[in-house]
Amino acid sequence: MILGMSTSTFTLVHVALSLVGIVAGLVVLFGMFGSKRLDGWTALFLATTVLTSVTGYFFPRDHILPSHIVGAVSLVVLAIAIFALYSRHLAGPWRWVYVAAAVVSLYLNVFVGVFQSFLKLPALNALAPTQSEPPFVVAQFVVLAIFVVLGIAAARSFHPETSAQALSAA
Repeated sequence: MILGMSTSTFTLVHVALSLVGIVAGLVVLFGMFGSKRLDGWTALFLATTVLTSVTGYFFPRDHILPSHIVGAVSLVVLAIAIFALYSRHLAGPWRWVYVAAAVVSLYLNVFVGVFQSFLKLPALNALAPTQSEPPFVVAQFVVLAIFVVLGIAAARSFHPETSAQALSAA
């Protein structure tokens, strides 16, 4: 039992939070290309991604795992994103700090998703049973490269104050 739920139910909740966070994060990321803040999607992305990282610590373990380290990094990066968005209101350099933190947070969630896919899905596990084989490494490298490109594009195109000014002038 974890938080009053069976381990399988808790795992389902954890995975659902992660998937909702990834989908919401992708919506937010693609919204950035049009300088759209998408406040509701952003709040959903940040909340579910924080909850994904936090719930990861409730699984019973007797030692620290790499997932715990990724979760800690994710929580720090999410705190930066939340601070930049809600406390600094994306003013000045906080705009690109927010974009970078949001994209890194989303990447980390997808990174863990790829890792778990190679661990749990028989077809992928057969290709990389120890997650050190070339198919796993290539998959993670491709995901990283995609997020680097998307992150740079988002940082260049996300200027929500410009969009707000254009709307008020119209």
